[in-house]
Amino acid sequence: MMSICINVLYPHPPMFNSAARALIFSVRSSFEISSLHISRRQRFISSRPFHGRLQEVHRMPQTPYRRANQRGGPQHKKKKVSKDIKEGDTDQVLLLDVEALLRKHAEDAEQAKQDNAEKVPTVTRKHKSESFPETEVTVYEVSSTGDGLALSHLFDHVYVVPFTVAGDRARVKVVKTMHEESYSVTDLLEVITPSPQRDDSLIKCQYFAKCGGCQLQMLPYEDQLKHKRRILEKAYTNFSGLLPELIPAIRDTMASPLQYGYRTKLTPHFPMPTRIQRGSADGEESEMPPIGFMLKGRRTVIDIEDCPLGTDIVRLGMKRERKRVAKSLHTYSKGATLLLRESTTRYYKDPGRRSPNGTERASSKERQPVHDEPVIRREYPDYIEEKRCITDQNSTSIEYVDNYKFQNKAGQFFQNNNSILAPFTQYIRENALLPPSTSSSSPSSSSTTQRTSKLKYLLDAYSGSGLFTVTLSPIFLSSLGIDISADSIEAARRNARANKLANTGFAAADAAAIFKDVPYPPDKTLLVIDPPRKGCDNNFLQQLLSYGPARVVYVSCNVHTQARDVGVLVQGGNFKGEEVRYEIESIKGFDFFPQTGHVEGVAILNKVVPRPKDTIIAAAG
Repeated sequence: MMSICINVLYPHPPMFNSAARALIFSVRSSFEISSLHISRRQRFISSRPFHGRLQEVHRMPQTPYRRANQRGGPQHKKKKVSKDIKEGDTDQVLLLDVEALLRKHAEDAEQAKQDNAEKVPTVTRKHKSESFPETEVTVYEVSSTGDGLALSHLFDHVYVVPFTVAGDRARVKVVKTMHEESYSVTDLLEVITPSPQRDDSLIKCQYFAKCGGCQLQMLPYEDQLKHKRRILEKAYTNFSGLLPELIPAIRDTMASPLQYGYRTKLTPHFPMPTRIQRGSADGEESEMPPIGFMLKGRRTVIDIEDCPLGTDIVRLGMKRERKRVAKSLHTYSKGATLLLRESTTRYYKDPGRRSPNGTERASSKERQPVHDEPVIRREYPDYIEEKRCITDQNSTSIEYVDNYKFQNKAGQFFQNNNSILAPFTQYIRENALLPPSTSSSSPSSSSTTQRTSKLKYLLDAYSGSGLFTVTLSPIFLSSLGIDISADSIEAARRNARANKLANTGFAAADAAAIFKDVPYPPDKTLLVIDPPRKGCDNNFLQQLLSYGPARVVYVSCNVHTQARDVGVLVQGGNFKGEEVRYEIESIKGFDFFPQTGHVEGVAILNKVVPRPKDTIIAAAG
């Protein structure tokens, strides 16, 4: 692209008449429009695949802490994106899906432009949403964010259409256009022709297609699980930097036993109106703000009276809290976020019996509900279970995973779908230890994976309140949970005591030396990590490689940052003269949040151990 720059120097600020200013503005605008058109055209052409060259795998550019020569082959130059986009966040994931769709239809776009040029002259103009507020589109696929992706008639621009599935013909309104990224965000106005895959009879929420909490209620559940498996596939293609042969086939996504009524925690919120009418002496009622969740694509709260994703007690608590806020609105000086957390108490029928974790039969006085507090009571063969909704962040909430009891402050993090926690932790237990015959090795290979039958110790980093340390401890000689949060460690210690686990301990660790005081030999240790959405930082990953545990189970609520971090572990590094790296044994998704585009991932890795030289020679001979 040719760039022309004209600089005129003035000894003093110039004075132009109105005609001169208009002329200069016109010329400047012409250059800007022309430059924009050429720039977009060049970017589009450069994004097309080059046939005849070595086939490359599209992957995310290396992060600042990644080595230049990844164990994934060639690296791609990082495309300039907005500075506020963070690696692995929703904006970047959406952008990668947009670019992939444009690449896929690059030849169609070129042909469409040639056909269009023969019919009408090309008019260069800015791509402003105001020029075409409404349009009809056909959705080609569903992105990893849960939004449908449609193409313009020239196949050179993508429309992001919420609440749609592949094959939907829809009428949409453009609300925001990302010029450099070649896509527009839209509002769904109408599904003109539904896809055969779409089933609106499955929708159970009156706020669906307005509330931003759910994206997939119109999609059959089996199709949701397949879509989430595809999310994991794309995550490892785009973010790991690994060649396909280093990534095993993604396993089928584990279904949630409950597809509705599963959320044990909801946090509706409300804004304070700009001109709120507080209750006055004459009895005038206050203006009631909307209490609910965000409107899709907006920073606007919509009023939601009920959420079918919540458990029964959480939904009752939501109705109760809405009434309370209406009565006490005058006490709020600003908006607020409400906490609705399910808490479960078990009472064993046998007066002399204790539960496996020490819970005793409570007296009738202790079992009386407080004031008008809603309580849901269910009877089982051995015990009675009562569920309450807690709204105070500092109160203690109780949750059971199988027979393990967990007590935490209601405002602290704990998984929000109790129905899947038992099969989820069971899967990790079953895959924590494997017989030697399952280890992948080849006589002609110069390395083999660590034999996992020797594992005796569990190290749970990012342990939080001890979910994995507690549920996995029975299969290990000793278990240790470490976390940099003192509050989390204190909660974890309480949970270990409540479950009578003598072989389990917890320790607060320094982030700069998190494995420094670990007493376990790495070749006999399983490491479980469950970091926050941003994933592991480089410091932690380098410490992990230096420590070198025999086996790693990586649990993540963000499969994109998980893929990035797993790529670092597979690449490995050299520590104290020894090469340390891992290979991926399996990757599997877990549907903690049905009806949404979210999926959790579990990746299991084994440390690669170099074979002795004499073994290699013998195998070769």
